[in-house]
Amino acid sequence: MKLLKTILFTFLVATSFATYSQTTELTELSDTSELIDVEELDSTNVSFWIVGLGFNAVDDSGNVFKGVFDTDEGWNAVPYPSRISVGRYFKSGFGLEGIFTYNKYKKGKIVDNFPLEDDVDYFAFDTRLSYDLNKIVGETGWFDPYAGVGLGFTNANSNSRGTYNAIVGFRIWFSDRFGMDVNSTGKWGMNQNFRNHKQHAIGVVYRFDVDKELTKKDQEKLDLQEELLAEQARVEDSIANVNKANAEAALLAEQLAKQQAEAAEKERLAKLEQEKLEAKNKIQAEIDELENIYFAFDSSRLTSTSKGILDELLAILNTYPELTLEITSHTDSRGSTEYNQSLSEKRLESTLDYLSENGIDSNRITGEAFGESKLLNNCDDSTKCTEAMHKQNRRSEINVIEF
Repeated sequence: MKLLKTILFTFLVATSFATYSQTTELTELSDTSELIDVEELDSTNVSFWIVGLGFNAVDDSGNVFKGVFDTDEGWNAVPYPSRISVGRYFKSGFGLEGIFTYNKYKKGKIVDNFPLEDDVDYFAFDTRLSYDLNKIVGETGWFDPYAGVGLGFTNANSNSRGTYNAIVGFRIWFSDRFGMDVNSTGKWGMNQNFRNHKQHAIGVVYRFDVDKELTKKDQEKLDLQEELLAEQARVEDSIANVNKANAEAALLAEQLAKQQAEAAEKERLAKLEQEKLEAKNKIQAEIDELENIYFAFDSSRLTSTSKGILDELLAILNTYPELTLEITSHTDSRGSTEYNQSLSEKRLESTLDYLSENGIDSNRITGEAFGESKLLNNCDDSTKCTEAMHKQNRRSEINVIEF
């Protein structure tokens, strides 16, 4: 479609030039006074450094998911800033952060399911990998939910431990630089002798060294403006080079015609292939409607019923002289494997001989004997079955190979 538009546009320019001479002035596509100022467009922050300062509360009562809001007995906090963080966030939505926190377990607070007898210090250094959920739900501009995982080192209740961390949180941005960070972290001890605990945090954050990109909507506006300016330049070049443009238009038209011819040929070949496949499926359906060729127990002789089925197959083969088939022969499980394989081969030979005796060229039929290796039911040597069930396995199957 783009190629066709180019051809038509070039042709119109050449015709106008030939009619009104080279003195004809071309109306500009857009008024330069209406050009978009990039500074006025909306943009999003795609990568930046971030630092934070805030408060944290530790719940070391023993269960990561129990008593989340038990602030009276479970939470431990100090009344001054106790959390420092620094991190880097990337265009992909992932971010890396390092976080240091200090806290104090107050006397009487519940830690590891027991009340403390004295005040105890808490220190932790954590690293985390988080992901901006706006990448999934869509940019909001001021609200950034996130989730993440990480590793940490904690000295809590006079015991040091490594931890596996899981984090959920959000940031609310009051300006392009400043915002508020709220999050909760579950911490699982690497050593099972120590209790798991939770840590909640709230604080202010500041981001710097910010890389920005236009929003999708404004990027489309800017792209449209650039396209219009480029189109204007192309028009001016076309007026100056009208003779060359005519030659290019003719060449483009030839290429388009060639592409259309190639597309039509591909469509024709695809249609022929589809028709061939449908014809093959139709023949296979006719064959599938025939009953299986069954044999009497311990016999390779064709019964009158089986010959009748083969006569119907002969009619199909005579109707479609280019048809090639595969016939497979099978036995039931009674008898030894070697004997059944031999019997299967004899039954296949009986089937092929009957078709050959009735005028079917041998190169149109291929065959394979499987003995008792491909039973249709569970009637193996260890299973007692009725005669009717064994009969299902004494059969010859027919499939279309080529048409």
